[in-house]
Amino acid sequence: MTNIPSQTSGVQLLEVSPELAGQRIDNFLRTQLKGVPKTLIYRILRKGEVRVNKGRIKPEYKLQAGDMVRVPPLRIAERDEPVPLAQGLLERLETAILYEDKALMVINKPAGIAVHGGSGLSFGVIEALRQLRPECKELELVHRLDRDTSGLLMVAKKRSMLRHLHEQLRGDGVDKRYMALVRGRWDSGKKQVSAPLLKNTLRSGERMVEVTSDGKEALTLFRVLRRFGDFATLVEAKPVTGRTHQIRVHARHAGHGIAGDSKYGDEDFSREIRELGGKRLFLHAYALTVPLPDGAELKLEAPVDELWTSTLERLGG
Repeated sequence: MTNIPSQTSGVQLLEVSPELAGQRIDNFLRTQLKGVPKTLIYRILRKGEVRVNKGRIKPEYKLQAGDMVRVPPLRIAERDEPVPLAQGLLERLETAILYEDKALMVINKPAGIAVHGGSGLSFGVIEALRQLRPECKELELVHRLDRDTSGLLMVAKKRSMLRHLHEQLRGDGVDKRYMALVRGRWDSGKKQVSAPLLKNTLRSGERMVEVTSDGKEALTLFRVLRRFGDFATLVEAKPVTGRTHQIRVHARHAGHGIAGDSKYGDEDFSREIRELGGKRLFLHAYALTVPLPDGAELKLEAPVDELWTSTLERLGG
């Protein structure tokens, strides 16, 4: 992207570079206009104040290489002065980076941190990483993890890598595996849960997912890793489809809610796990295999946190 000086003070003219072709105008502006509230970006788009090649466009317009985007004067925070995040959080995320090259970063996201700001949160992992890597102007989440789920999270540093990984995720190129501590004795013969899922948004804005015949097809493969008598089972879950809250809802559908899951779990089971020190959701994205654009294959495993380890030690003791 090239900034072209404008004679009108405060007006920005942005030229779309080839690697950004195909991106929606609203997402493009959210990436380029750091410090500008999302609501303001959509307002100037709605009112037609953003022009592409001197003409009005809709928020879903997809940019072409060479497009000239005119942005009206805006009151924005300086790029060099983002809302400062706690140094402790930044250091925690820096140490959580398990892999990094010129185009991709993979972190072991801690439980309890959202992947992005919103819903009352001013920041998330992506906002923090943009402060850690201010030179990376195209940093974007490849996929998401629930706030309380820990584990492997891919972040693209270039649009070309983002497009490649989205292509792999739409097919079957990416292998993601999770560990979950579930209630009761999971039958070793139960190797998969196939149940359609429907996502609902409640009036409070909270998302809830339920198994229903008019939902979207969803399939999760399960494998027993370790048993704790008849009380609990550590299982591996491999989501074949990528629906919201899929593993959590499929585990409950199978009769084995995940420990610490306040939405879909069993409160009595979760309370007993909390009494052992397990004050978290016991769902962790621990293994990832992903093909890279050069034909190589990236394989990563993310260790669980100390709280997870100590809780399972007490459970097994």
